[in-house]
Amino acid sequence: MKSRRDALRFAVAGVVTAPAMVGTDVIAALGTTKCQTPVRSAAPEPWARGIEGQRKADLGNGRYLNPILSGDYPDPTVLKDGDDYYMTHSSFEASPGLLIWHSRDLVNWTPIGPALAKPLGIVFAPELIKHKGRYFIYIPFMRAAWSDGLASFANIYAIHAESIHGPWSDPVDLGISELIDPGHMVGEDEERYLFLSAGKRIRLTADGLATTGAIETVYEGWRYPDDWITEAYALEGPKLFRRGGYFYFVSAVGGTGGPPTGHMIIVSRSRSIHGPWEHCPHNPIQRTQSANEMWWSRGHATCIEGTDGRWYMVYHGYENGYRSLGRQTLLEPIEWTDDGWFKAAGGDLSLALSMPAGSHVTHGMARSDDFSSPSLGTRWNLHASAPSLADRVQLADNVLSLTAKGAGPHDGSVLIQQVGDRAYEVSVEVELTGTAKGGLLLFFNDRLFLGMGIDGQRMITYRGGKPSYWREAAPACKRLFLRIVNDRQIVTFYYSRDGEAWTRHGVRSEVSGYNANTMDDLVSLRPALFAAGDGAARFRNFTYRALK
Repeated sequence: MKSRRDALRFAVAGVVTAPAMVGTDVIAALGTTKCQTPVRSAAPEPWARGIEGQRKADLGNGRYLNPILSGDYPDPTVLKDGDDYYMTHSSFEASPGLLIWHSRDLVNWTPIGPALAKPLGIVFAPELIKHKGRYFIYIPFMRAAWSDGLASFANIYAIHAESIHGPWSDPVDLGISELIDPGHMVGEDEERYLFLSAGKRIRLTADGLATTGAIETVYEGWRYPDDWITEAYALEGPKLFRRGGYFYFVSAVGGTGGPPTGHMIIVSRSRSIHGPWEHCPHNPIQRTQSANEMWWSRGHATCIEGTDGRWYMVYHGYENGYRSLGRQTLLEPIEWTDDGWFKAAGGDLSLALSMPAGSHVTHGMARSDDFSSPSLGTRWNLHASAPSLADRVQLADNVLSLTAKGAGPHDGSVLIQQVGDRAYEVSVEVELTGTAKGGLLLFFNDRLFLGMGIDGQRMITYRGGKPSYWREAAPACKRLFLRIVNDRQIVTFYYSRDGEAWTRHGVRSEVSGYNANTMDDLVSLRPALFAAGDGAARFRNFTYRALK
């Protein structure tokens, strides 16, 4: 099993082009020029602009436009705590993991910090809850190559804290294997239960930190017609809540990737936590009907009541034409029917909707970093790294030093962060020590990335997850400024000796194919720094700017 998609299939089942070389005369003809603004579409994007020009949902006129969190923030779990909302997502191989976000209106979100300092494996869809004054996050850990001590391929643990701001406990093993997607609910019997993928359930002890009894199958999901175009049935993402004498069981079927029309949201209800469960007569609650829609593969919903009594679903979806951004967080209003069911009420999510009630916090965070203070777990994450190797990242005197390992980006030290804009540029200064190589990438996973690296002798161009045949006539040096522009899936590289006069790299790339369906891996294409070989790469002044 080599991908997160393999892991998903395992769990829901309940069982364990090379550019041609060019002559040096052609390369030399490219010359050195000032960096010019790329040609872009004349059509303005409809979002408001926030920090660094990043798109944001709140339009400032009483309306919002999805996504509420742009970029790869999948499998949202949302907790309402008084007039505050808290949310976290799958963090996969990011370390630290489980970044917690705070909002007071469900649209504007500000990061608090990571809850998971030391991931034990690949973090799948978690569950964030509060019970009797204490916060809990139930976490599926999938065994990774760097994992140590996980008993099974899929394992469910818990962490807990007295404050949402932490400190959070170390992970506690619940002894649940071969299942994912925990959903917590307290029954009418006052017992605590954890619902799981494939319609499974197990009872928890009163403190929520151990299980009692056996795992049992308690739910059979609604079945869609066999001729619907989906990826796989894959009953997953149970999120339960209680309203008006009913328990509501919200889940996803159809597969989170594959065709745009696959993933969907369904609901059932029961008077008792033990069933029987009645399927909603108008399932699915939400499903992409056509590839012409703006949002594809929508699912994994949490239903939440606003502070004024209006209700909403928070779920994820792919943006049409921008699968490379990953599964983004969406917000849709729901309406209750007279017979106690609910329906999606957002209509065409390419159009603006009325804002929920509540005050707003400053949305998002700066992606730029002068490396004056730590931001590991909030802005940056180590990729696929054992917790014991966190000291590979060191800050001093406005320099981030990344200790090298491996032979390249595929097995080296890779530091990533998320991005949610259709068009943006990133730049950084890199300086090498020892015999290291290092540089700037757009990184999907260890098998698919592109970017530039230097080793003191030459520039290494990466495309398609490997060094390219292209020999760029960049200067042989151990210090260079690098810039990558991603303009709506067209990627251009630049480099400079002084950060003022920039040379455009000789090759451009089109990256819409750098996505989950290509690689069978549920992540996104993200800016990254890397260091490989022996020694370290020292980075200064990472800058991010969204392009209109």
